[in-house]
Amino acid sequence: MKITSTTIIAVRKEDQVVLAGDGQVTLGERTVIKHGTKKVRTLCDGQILAGFAGAAADAITLFEKLEQKLKDHSNQLLRAAVEMGKEWRSDRYLRRLEAQLLVADRQLTLLIAGSGDIIEPDDGVIAIGSGGPYAMAAGLALLKHTDLTAKEIALEALGITAGICIYTNDNISVVELTGKA
Repeated sequence: MKITSTTIIAVRKEDQVVLAGDGQVTLGERTVIKHGTKKVRTLCDGQILAGFAGAAADAITLFEKLEQKLKDHSNQLLRAAVEMGKEWRSDRYLRRLEAQLLVADRQLTLLIAGSGDIIEPDDGVIAIGSGGPYAMAAGLALLKHTDLTAKEIALEALGITAGICIYTNDNISVVELTGKA
């Protein structure tokens, strides 16, 4: 499934974890109808970061489903993600949802997709949405070749992406976890 119309990036560096997303909402292929949507948020009293790419209504449904799975599994992100992935893939209604999620806690960053994929990045950076490949490439280069913080890397990578991807703007929202648990 190809998700267009946004870019979300997760960056993990030392004791910092950041999710950032642009604010653009695009109707169809040619019309920007909103510039300041928030596509990243915290869950579980600020202990889990989550961001979405895809249809907003579908993403809200998935956020609610993930929050329930987190409650069911004592806020254990991996276990909740696996259970959600199983249900997303097998449930007739959920299978039709067109979105992807990036989620993170202090130990783990995951991409959760309707195909049943639950992917943990190797290098501390992962991105989704139409600008995901650009943001991920920029984020990885910045992580490897600069001393920027995780937040600075996420902001710079999305800024670069906004200059390349027509479905990404530079109205960026950020959620973060810093310090030791």
